[in-house]
Amino acid sequence: MKIGFACDHAGYKLKNFLIEYLEKKGVETLNFGTNSEESCDYPDFAHPLAYSVEKGECDLGISICGSGNGINMTVNKHKGIRSALCWNVEISELARLHNDANICALPARFISEETAVEIVEKFLNTEFEGGRHINRINKIPVANT
Repeated sequence: MKIGFACDHAGYKLKNFLIEYLEKKGVETLNFGTNSEESCDYPDFAHPLAYSVEKGECDLGISICGSGNGINMTVNKHKGIRSALCWNVEISELARLHNDANICALPARFISEETAVEIVEKFLNTEFEGGRHINRINKIPVANT
């Protein structure tokens, strides 16, 4: 499994913590930045992550900013992305089970490292349930008219 990461300055420390945690467990990661706490614009890093997940270069993605909202909105502009803002384990599990989310957005300023690990573990280890949810997933993309 290969997991892509993107963040802004507010998510920098949490991103590095999670990458180190996963790599110690043998999980391959791709880091799309940012690579410092210097103020930056999250779309500069969110778009490359979203493209990578869309192309299948990453199995899943983790995006992080202060509230999780901005980076989540950005990756969700991509047709092949279903990103969920996850602030607890139950939301993370439901995002995978019912929505087949392929990116987990984290609010770095509102969760602890311990909670982030629990959320990411649940996200990476939960499979899409399918069934009645497939029809709903298929209705998400906006058709070009």
